[in-house]
Amino acid sequence: MSGESDSASSHRNPPHRAPPHRLVAGIAAIDDLDAFLGALDEIAAETGAVVQAFDAELVVSTEHLREATRLAARSIARDVAVARDPGVEVMLYAAGRRQIDRAFALGVEEGERRAVVLVADFGGVPGADRPDADLDAAAASVRELLASPAADTGGGEFEPAFDAERVRGFYDIGERELAATAGDLPDIVRERVALLDVEK
Repeated sequence: MSGESDSASSHRNPPHRAPPHRLVAGIAAIDDLDAFLGALDEIAAETGAVVQAFDAELVVSTEHLREATRLAARSIARDVAVARDPGVEVMLYAAGRRQIDRAFALGVEEGERRAVVLVADFGGVPGADRPDADLDAAAASVRELLASPAADTGGGEFEPAFDAERVRGFYDIGERELAATAGDLPDIVRERVALLDVEK
């Protein structure tokens, strides 16, 4: 009996790891952005998953979105989230910004472009008010929605193909900062994600 309560208790504690999630990458052919986002909302409603699409040219790595998901879940569990929607909170962290309208620039736009879609299970995150999600069904539905989905690695990873110039512009990363860091561009972006949590 005590084991069951311990398990339930740990399931509801603020997460130290990202909630279960998958990343589905590929080409999105978006004629009508509202219709595309509406289709993602339907997948979320049907599967219980948090579903959020990102412009793949601005996502530097799998870890970029994994850490944003982890920090978003933690901010929700601590009741310090900026956004009511978990998917929007993830986007704020991924963008390294607290302004929702500016963070949305990390999302997809109309046209044929590379996208990466996060499907996540926030059912175990206190305060998220989400059901447990069927991530297999959510990921499969997102793959059907993409015009040309990338190969499914099965591990929630994706092959980054970011545009360095666009990333530098979006995150305001200059030559001086690049020269001063021991890491590379993805390292600086991940630092932006982590700093948003510190600034809160």
